[in-house]
Amino acid sequence: MGDKLKRQIAKMIDHSLLKPTMTDRELEEGCAVALRYDVASVCIKPYYMARCAALLRGSTVVPSCVIGFPHGGHRADVKLYEAEKALLDGGIELDVVNNIGKVLSHDWPYVEAELRALTDLIHRGGGKIKVIFENAYLKDEEKIVLCKICGGLGVDWVKTSTGYADKGATPHDLKLMVASVPRTTQVKAAGGVRVLRAAVMVRDIGATRFGATATVPICDEAAKASDALLAPQPIADSFDAPWADGVQYPRLPDGAPDFSKMTQDQKMDYLQRERDRIFGL
Repeated sequence: MGDKLKRQIAKMIDHSLLKPTMTDRELEEGCAVALRYDVASVCIKPYYMARCAALLRGSTVVPSCVIGFPHGGHRADVKLYEAEKALLDGGIELDVVNNIGKVLSHDWPYVEAELRALTDLIHRGGGKIKVIFENAYLKDEEKIVLCKICGGLGVDWVKTSTGYADKGATPHDLKLMVASVPRTTQVKAAGGVRVLRAAVMVRDIGATRFGATATVPICDEAAKASDALLAPQPIADSFDAPWADGVQYPRLPDGAPDFSKMTQDQKMDYLQRERDRIFGL
């Protein structure tokens, strides 16, 4: 039970190793986790890109890192230098923070020129680019303009957030971005996807990747989950919402909930729903 779901969800995960306090030992351990769970990629601090690429060589886990992180205010030529070095170090997918201040200034020619130069450089180097918007600071209209620019430039992914702003990914933003890019540009969620129910929502909205530090609990929960979660589920307004009606928890033959096979997260969700049902909340 859950093996197919676990594989599906794992291949949506960019395992995030970006906390400024992470030591070399923790980065090594993080790469080992990514290999053990066979995730989509490892997104690591740039100075460790070469070592990360070496550790992942021969696997299906893609080495990636961040550029212009986390504020996006670097000079364009500095971002280009970072991207060039990351590619030389073996990086394949590069998560680039756009110039947030220029977006808020509505200096669209600057924004487009910088992203064009980065996209061209990364593609010429055999890599793929994810453009980080940092939606916490943007209006919907600005997110849409960015989506149109990125789609027109052939950007591979648009990404909601760095994970270090006041707010990360939301279902609203993912829906907006999926609707605003061409099919050739994918969408990545970052910040706030910490449990399986959130990962399933990301999938069902139409995003193809999400950044996660909670890779282990998400994948372990998926391994124990019902195959019913392979089918599309109702989408809530928040990634913190409990499981929606119709989700099948592990059950005993008599139909009673099987708490021995539930994760702690599932138990809490189930008990909350039962409380609300009994008391009419």
